[in-house]
Amino acid sequence: MSERRTELIPLADGSELRLTVAEPDLSVRGGIVVVHEARGVTDAVRQLAEGLAAEGWLVVMPHLYHRDGADELLADGDSDQVRDQVQRLSADSVLADTDASFRWLADHHVTGDRMGVVGFGLGGSVALIVAARRDLGAAVSVAAVGVLGAVSDTLPPLVEAAPELRCPWLGIYGEDGLVPDEEIEKLRDAAASADVATDLVHLPGSFDADHDAAAEGWTRTLNWFDSHLR
Repeated sequence: MSERRTELIPLADGSELRLTVAEPDLSVRGGIVVVHEARGVTDAVRQLAEGLAAEGWLVVMPHLYHRDGADELLADGDSDQVRDQVQRLSADSVLADTDASFRWLADHHVTGDRMGVVGFGLGGSVALIVAARRDLGAAVSVAAVGVLGAVSDTLPPLVEAAPELRCPWLGIYGEDGLVPDEEIEKLRDAAASADVATDLVHLPGSFDADHDAAAEGWTRTLNWFDSHLR
Protein backbone atom coordinates (compact mmCIF):
# COMPACT_ATOMS: atom_id res chain seq x y z
CA MET A 1 0.00 0.00 0.00
CA SER A 2 1.43 3.38 -1.02
CA GLU A 3 1.77 6.13 1.55
CA ARG A 4 -0.38 9.25 1.02
CA ARG A 5 -0.06 12.61 2.76
CA THR A 6 -0.71 16.31 2.13
CA GLU A 7 1.89 19.08 2.32
CA LEU A 8 1.64 22.88 2.12
CA ILE A 9 3.93 24.65 -0.36
CA PRO A 10 4.30 28.47 -0.12
CA LEU A 11 3.93 30.27 -3.46
CA ALA A 12 5.17 33.63 -4.70
CA ASP A 13 1.64 35.13 -4.63
CA GLY A 14 1.45 34.59 -0.86
CA SER A 15 -0.88 31.59 -1.02
CA GLU A 16 -0.08 28.04 0.09
CA LEU A 17 -0.53 25.20 -2.37
CA ARG A 18 -2.02 22.02 -0.94
CA LEU A 19 -0.10 19.14 -2.45
CA THR A 20 -1.24 15.57 -1.89
CA VAL A 21 1.60 13.07 -2.28
CA ALA A 22 1.39 9.33 -2.99
CA GLU A 23 4.69 7.48 -2.59
CA PRO A 24 5.56 4.02 -3.90
CA ASP A 25 6.56 1.32 -1.47
CA LEU A 26 9.82 0.52 -3.23
CA SER A 27 12.24 2.45 -5.45
CA VAL A 28 11.01 5.51 -7.37
CA ARG A 29 10.99 5.19 -11.17
CA GLY A 30 10.10 8.84 -11.77
CA GLY A 31 7.48 11.40 -10.84
CA ILE A 32 4.00 12.19 -12.15
CA VAL A 33 1.81 15.21 -11.49
CA VAL A 34 -1.87 14.20 -11.39
CA VAL A 35 -4.17 17.13 -12.21
CA HIS A 36 -7.63 16.82 -10.69
CA GLU A 37 -10.98 16.92 -12.46
CA ALA A 38 -13.49 19.79 -12.37
CA ARG A 39 -14.89 18.73 -8.98
CA GLY A 40 -11.46 18.83 -7.38
CA VAL A 41 -9.42 16.16 -5.64
CA THR A 42 -12.09 13.46 -5.57
CA ASP A 43 -11.84 9.80 -4.57
CA ALA A 44 -11.39 8.91 -8.26
CA VAL A 45 -8.39 11.23 -8.49
CA ARG A 46 -6.89 9.78 -5.32
CA GLN A 47 -7.37 6.25 -6.69
CA LEU A 48 -5.58 7.25 -9.90
CA ALA A 49 -2.68 8.60 -7.87
CA GLU A 50 -2.47 5.50 -5.72
CA GLY A 51 -2.60 3.27 -8.80
CA LEU A 52 0.35 5.11 -10.32
CA ALA A 53 2.25 4.97 -7.03
CA ALA A 54 1.69 1.22 -6.93
CA GLU A 55 3.49 1.08 -10.30
CA GLY A 56 6.54 2.79 -8.82
CA TRP A 57 5.83 6.45 -9.61
CA LEU A 58 6.17 9.25 -7.06
CA VAL A 59 2.87 11.11 -7.48
CA VAL A 60 1.86 14.64 -6.52
CA MET A 61 -1.62 16.16 -6.83
CA PRO A 62 -1.83 19.98 -6.70
CA HIS A 63 -5.13 21.29 -5.33
CA LEU A 64 -5.82 23.92 -8.00
CA TYR A 65 -8.72 25.48 -6.05
CA HIS A 66 -6.62 26.16 -2.95
CA ARG A 67 -6.87 29.94 -3.38
CA ASP A 68 -10.63 29.61 -2.79
CA GLY A 69 -10.25 27.15 0.08
CA ALA A 70 -11.82 24.32 -1.91
CA ASP A 71 -10.60 20.74 -2.27
CA GLU A 72 -13.61 18.83 -3.58
CA LEU A 73 -17.03 19.97 -4.81
CA LEU A 74 -19.99 17.76 -3.90
CA ALA A 75 -20.89 15.18 -6.54
CA ASP A 76 -24.57 16.15 -6.25
CA GLY A 77 -23.79 19.86 -6.09
CA ASP A 78 -24.90 22.58 -8.48
CA SER A 79 -23.21 22.30 -11.89
CA ASP A 80 -23.15 26.12 -12.03
CA GLN A 81 -20.92 26.05 -8.95
CA VAL A 82 -18.50 23.72 -10.75
CA ARG A 83 -18.42 25.94 -13.84
CA ASP A 84 -17.84 29.02 -11.67
CA GLN A 85 -14.96 27.30 -9.87
CA VAL A 86 -13.33 26.26 -13.15
CA GLN A 87 -13.72 29.79 -14.51
CA ARG A 88 -11.69 31.07 -11.55
CA LEU A 89 -8.65 29.21 -12.85
CA SER A 90 -6.15 31.23 -14.82
CA ALA A 91 -3.16 30.30 -16.93
CA ASP A 92 -0.93 31.93 -14.33
CA SER A 93 -2.46 30.06 -11.39
CA VAL A 94 -2.42 26.68 -13.14
CA LEU A 95 1.20 27.05 -14.21
CA ALA A 96 2.25 28.33 -10.77
CA ASP A 97 0.69 25.28 -9.10
CA THR A 98 2.05 22.71 -11.54
CA ASP A 99 5.48 24.37 -11.55
CA ALA A 100 5.54 24.07 -7.75
CA SER A 101 4.62 20.39 -8.14
CA PHE A 102 7.48 19.78 -10.55
CA ARG A 103 9.89 21.63 -8.24
CA TRP A 104 8.76 19.37 -5.39
CA LEU A 105 9.56 16.33 -7.54
CA ALA A 106 12.96 17.80 -8.46
CA ASP A 107 13.68 18.36 -4.76
CA HIS A 108 13.01 14.63 -4.31
CA HIS A 109 15.61 13.69 -6.91
CA VAL A 110 13.35 13.24 -9.94
CA THR A 111 14.96 14.60 -13.11
CA GLY A 112 12.95 16.47 -15.73
CA ASP A 113 13.06 13.67 -18.29
CA ARG A 114 11.43 11.36 -15.73
CA MET A 115 8.55 13.75 -14.92
CA GLY A 116 5.11 13.36 -16.44
CA VAL A 117 1.64 14.88 -16.10
CA VAL A 118 -1.78 13.26 -16.42
CA GLY A 119 -5.39 14.27 -15.86
CA PHE A 120 -9.03 13.46 -16.64
CA GLY A 121 -11.59 15.96 -17.95
CA LEU A 122 -10.45 19.37 -16.73
CA GLY A 123 -7.23 17.72 -15.55
CA GLY A 124 -6.64 16.33 -19.03
CA SER A 125 -7.01 19.83 -20.47
CA VAL A 126 -4.54 21.27 -17.98
CA ALA A 127 -2.12 18.40 -18.64
CA LEU A 128 -2.03 19.22 -22.35
CA ILE A 129 -1.62 22.96 -21.74
CA VAL A 130 1.22 22.36 -19.28
CA ALA A 131 2.89 19.99 -21.75
CA ALA A 132 2.76 22.77 -24.35
CA ARG A 133 4.47 25.25 -21.99
CA ARG A 134 6.99 23.14 -20.08
CA ASP A 135 9.74 20.64 -20.91
CA LEU A 136 8.71 17.28 -19.44
CA GLY A 137 9.16 13.61 -20.19
CA ALA A 138 5.57 12.77 -21.18
CA ALA A 139 1.92 13.77 -20.79
CA VAL A 140 -1.44 11.97 -20.90
CA SER A 141 -4.86 13.59 -21.27
CA VAL A 142 -7.96 11.47 -20.67
CA ALA A 143 -11.32 12.83 -21.89
CA ALA A 144 -9.89 16.34 -22.02
CA VAL A 145 -12.51 19.06 -22.44
CA GLY A 146 -12.22 22.53 -23.90
CA VAL A 147 -11.06 21.37 -27.32
CA LEU A 148 -12.51 24.23 -29.39
CA GLY A 149 -13.77 26.48 -26.60
CA ALA A 150 -11.46 27.04 -23.62
CA VAL A 151 -12.50 25.87 -20.15
CA SER A 152 -11.73 29.32 -18.71
CA ASP A 153 -11.13 32.78 -20.12
CA THR A 154 -7.33 32.75 -19.81
CA LEU A 155 -6.67 29.14 -20.82
CA PRO A 156 -6.34 28.40 -24.56
CA PRO A 157 -8.54 25.93 -26.47
CA LEU A 158 -6.71 22.63 -26.79
CA VAL A 159 -6.53 22.83 -30.59
CA GLU A 160 -4.48 26.01 -30.18
CA ALA A 161 -2.17 24.55 -27.54
CA ALA A 162 -1.62 21.12 -29.12
CA PRO A 163 0.70 22.22 -31.98
CA GLU A 164 3.06 23.65 -29.34
CA LEU A 165 3.43 20.38 -27.39
CA ARG A 166 6.98 20.02 -26.07
CA CYS A 167 6.90 16.40 -24.87
CA PRO A 168 5.34 13.12 -26.04
CA TRP A 169 1.57 13.37 -25.53
CA LEU A 170 -1.16 10.73 -25.45
CA GLY A 171 -4.83 11.64 -25.69
CA ILE A 172 -7.50 9.09 -24.74
CA TYR A 173 -11.24 9.42 -25.32
CA GLY A 174 -14.12 7.03 -24.79
CA GLU A 175 -17.76 7.19 -25.83
CA ASP A 176 -18.74 9.37 -22.88
CA GLY A 177 -20.40 12.08 -24.97
CA LEU A 178 -18.36 14.81 -23.27
CA VAL A 179 -16.55 15.82 -26.46
CA PRO A 180 -18.08 15.48 -29.96
CA ASP A 181 -16.30 13.16 -32.39
CA GLU A 182 -15.51 15.97 -34.80
CA GLU A 183 -13.73 17.92 -32.06
CA ILE A 184 -11.67 14.86 -31.15
CA GLU A 185 -10.55 14.56 -34.78
CA LYS A 186 -9.57 18.24 -34.88
CA LEU A 187 -7.50 17.74 -31.74
CA ARG A 188 -5.83 14.70 -33.31
CA ASP A 189 -4.84 16.79 -36.34
CA ALA A 190 -3.60 19.68 -34.20
CA ALA A 191 -1.46 17.40 -32.02
CA ALA A 192 -0.03 15.66 -35.08
CA SER A 193 1.49 18.97 -36.20
CA ALA A 194 3.63 19.20 -33.04
CA ASP A 195 7.36 18.44 -33.19
CA VAL A 196 7.06 15.56 -30.68
CA ALA A 197 5.49 12.11 -30.67
CA THR A 198 1.71 12.25 -30.21
CA ASP A 199 -1.09 9.72 -30.27
CA LEU A 200 -4.84 10.09 -29.82
CA VAL A 201 -6.99 7.00 -29.31
CA HIS A 202 -10.80 6.96 -29.37
CA LEU A 203 -11.99 3.86 -27.53
CA PRO A 204 -15.41 2.23 -27.82
CA GLY A 205 -17.42 2.32 -24.62
CA SER A 206 -17.73 4.73 -21.71
CA PHE A 207 -15.02 4.88 -19.06
CA ASP A 208 -17.71 4.99 -16.36
CA ALA A 209 -19.79 2.09 -17.63
CA ASP A 210 -17.45 -0.10 -19.69
CA HIS A 211 -14.79 -2.00 -17.75
CA ASP A 212 -12.91 -2.91 -20.92
CA ALA A 213 -12.64 0.73 -22.03
CA ALA A 214 -11.46 1.82 -18.60
CA ALA A 215 -8.93 -1.02 -18.43
CA GLU A 216 -7.54 -0.25 -21.90
CA GLY A 217 -7.23 3.44 -21.06
CA TRP A 218 -5.31 2.59 -17.90
CA THR A 219 -3.00 0.18 -19.74
CA ARG A 220 -2.28 2.73 -22.47
CA THR A 221 -1.50 5.37 -19.84
CA LEU A 222 0.97 3.10 -18.06
CA ASN A 223 2.59 2.05 -21.34
CA TRP A 224 3.02 5.67 -22.44
CA PHE A 225 4.80 6.61 -19.24
CA ASP A 226 6.83 3.38 -19.31
CA SER A 227 7.99 4.18 -22.84
CA HIS A 228 8.88 7.85 -22.37
CA LEU A 229 9.91 8.39 -18.75
CA ARG A 230 13.32 6.75 -18.69
